[in-house]
Amino acid sequence: MPSRPATATPPSLVEAWFGHAFADLHPNIQALHRAGGILRGPVEVRLGRNGVARWIGKRLATRLGVPQPHPDNHMEVSIFSDGAGLHWNRRFNGGSEFRSLFRPVGHYPSGRWIESSGAITLALQVAVRNGAWHWEHVDTRLFGIPLPRWLMPRTAAYKDVRDGMYIFSVNTSVPLLGTVLSYCGTLSATPI
Repeated sequence: MPSRPATATPPSLVEAWFGHAFADLHPNIQALHRAGGILRGPVEVRLGRNGVARWIGKRLATRLGVPQPHPDNHMEVSIFSDGAGLHWNRRFNGGSEFRSLFRPVGHYPSGRWIESSGAITLALQVAVRNGAWHWEHVDTRLFGIPLPRWLMPRTAAYKDVRDGMYIFSVNTSVPLLGTVLSYCGTLSATPI
């Protein structure tokens, strides 16, 4: 009796969105988005330098569950995809979890991911540079209404792999004020 051919594993949500460009991501980022994983490690938090920027950064940090700057801050993020989208569930210093759901629209390179959190929705495109995943913020909506670009907070973020560790950075800035909140870190991964 002839043996059955092995069936291929269907691509993950992220792999399907990237198509052939998925191979351009660092192999560790590919593995994370194929099987999911939990990233853990120290994180550095910074607030805006001047009074108004610092005040906005504190409010934004509180809303996102990001702790105030402290040398012992740690982060855990669970990353996986399912039929609803790409999940990033973040927890700082063992506190409450902040959940983000990214829904894919279109396909790489012209497609985007829509991140929803309460009344705010962000549209993010992706660029792959030297194996790293860079989020490019293109639109913000409040209760479905687009915010004007001159008013819109801007988020720049990336994730990369160096020496087997996940390196990430998230920076949020506001026009005329500059950076109001940023956090970055070096995380180790374990499978889910």
